[in-house]
Amino acid sequence: MFSIRNIAIIAHVDHGKTTLIDAMLGQSGTFRSNQNVVERVMDSNDLERERGITILAKCTSLIWRDVKINVVDTPGHADFGGEVERILSMVDSAVLLIDAAEGPLPQTKFVLMKALKIGLCPIVVINKIDRSDERHQDVLNEVFDLFVALEASDKQLDFPVLYASGRNGWAVDELTDERKDLSPLFDRILQHVPEAIAEEKNKLPFSMLVTTREYDPYLGRVLTGRIASGELSTNAFVQAVNQAGEVVETGRIAKILTFHGIERIPTDLVQTGEIIAIAGLEKATVADTLSTPGGAAVVIPADPLDPPKLSITISANDSPLAGREGTKVTFRVIVDRLLREAEGNIAISVTMSENKDNVVVAGRGELQLGVLIETMRREGFEMSISRPKVVFRNDQETKAVLEPFEEIFVDVDDEFSGTVVEMLGNRRAEMTDMRPYGTGRTRITFIGPSRGLVGFHNQFLTETRGTGVLNHVFCGYKPYTGSFEGRRNGVLISTDQGVAVAYGLFNLEPRGQLFIQAGDQVYEGMIIGEHTRPNDLTVNPLRAKQLTNIRAAGKDDAIKLRPPRLMTLEQALTYIQDDERVEVTPKTIRLRKAVLDPNDRKRAARQEL
Repeated sequence: MFSIRNIAIIAHVDHGKTTLIDAMLGQSGTFRSNQNVVERVMDSNDLERERGITILAKCTSLIWRDVKINVVDTPGHADFGGEVERILSMVDSAVLLIDAAEGPLPQTKFVLMKALKIGLCPIVVINKIDRSDERHQDVLNEVFDLFVALEASDKQLDFPVLYASGRNGWAVDELTDERKDLSPLFDRILQHVPEAIAEEKNKLPFSMLVTTREYDPYLGRVLTGRIASGELSTNAFVQAVNQAGEVVETGRIAKILTFHGIERIPTDLVQTGEIIAIAGLEKATVADTLSTPGGAAVVIPADPLDPPKLSITISANDSPLAGREGTKVTFRVIVDRLLREAEGNIAISVTMSENKDNVVVAGRGELQLGVLIETMRREGFEMSISRPKVVFRNDQETKAVLEPFEEIFVDVDDEFSGTVVEMLGNRRAEMTDMRPYGTGRTRITFIGPSRGLVGFHNQFLTETRGTGVLNHVFCGYKPYTGSFEGRRNGVLISTDQGVAVAYGLFNLEPRGQLFIQAGDQVYEGMIIGEHTRPNDLTVNPLRAKQLTNIRAAGKDDAIKLRPPRLMTLEQALTYIQDDERVEVTPKTIRLRKAVLDPNDRKRAARQEL
């Protein structure tokens, strides 16, 4: 039996967590010397590879000097913070990774706060130390200040520091040391992280808190967690108890899987401290406690998560083109899929509407909701989706309406700082700090309402010529700050159903920016472009040139259309207004009015007045 260390890699997005784990797995002998391994091997999900981000927390393990090190790779985006909160309960320490040039950023603060809160003593690794703009001493001071600001204990403040280049596969205790491999990091983990197996706990009855849940087509529901006490063997009977102390189910463990490298290996017996995945239970889910049946129900407390702050309304696709591309189009199938997602992803909540014809899905942010919808459309779903809205609260004492607020960090070139301050000021954000950052750049900090950031990122990138960096993290609920200006331009709405023709689109180009091209299917009420003026305009993209027997030189030249403005799913969701919808199918993303008939739209508008 190996000695075990359990550790998580935590950091802000793009600070190199998954790349560092690649190097750790390679140097520990997990892969054969001739084995072909893809880059960022832990990002196994298709969307993770396409977007270059980690969405789901994943476990792996490696052997170093006869010690088994269970390593958990966690997401860096704030939208997937629910994964970080759950996973930290399984480990005894964490490697806090920080970019040597960027320093601590919003998600660094978030993940460190969660780690310190549960008593972990992190190992600080200043990564990307080989960058030309690295400033390791300033970054180290900023890290220490962050620990102090988060009220770290004296033991937590005495954190070990290493300098590393995850991409090049080396770490050192001092920058003057020889840069060979990651041995200093492995050795520091063995020294700093406490042993996971405790003999006294191993003699107690079995108990384990479920931290993640997934579905396997062969094994069914697979639950992952760390054994808090006792031993577990295959075919053993266990009971699942929820946080209220109620027994959810009693069942038999069909299979126990432990992590070896990037694979899960079946085993018959596991002890206290081991991170395992089990199959055989049908109802147990995240935050439930598994324990030996009989006697008093054991409940391992699970910390409450930060609440969802953004919601969308999803309904069945009812456009004239519904059912042509998807295989899962009924509302019942959509609801079943969302409920399954909510069981495993505790950062998402699903609520049926009063009229039972749509469902409200609440999550952490635009990216998380966008990833969920993108995953569903790739599975063959067709849906109609509303504009994201923030989740408001009512203060029980003052009866005031509260809304979620974000701490916003912006890094921009000096020439754009005034523009960014004005844009966020118009969205009710207040500047709290402004300081130079590197050469010719400024870092600005704001506190502002979450709804001000819906759809802001695209405008931000446009105004900063793509050079700005925007990060934000949830910081609490505050009183409602009032309304502010939304989208300034109206939209171009199709008057008929059919195939858009080049002649009709060419005549519409002076009216605004088009979202479609010749040959695209359109229907009445579908949004095909953005109007140059504030009002909506109904137009005919099907209008063809009337043919006659008269010809004139130059009249029949080929029509050349400007390229249309194509939107990603997240861009479409944040572009639409409250009376508009995004139609999502496996092949197409369309914008439309919620009410397709123009006369019905006029009546609905009059009723609102």
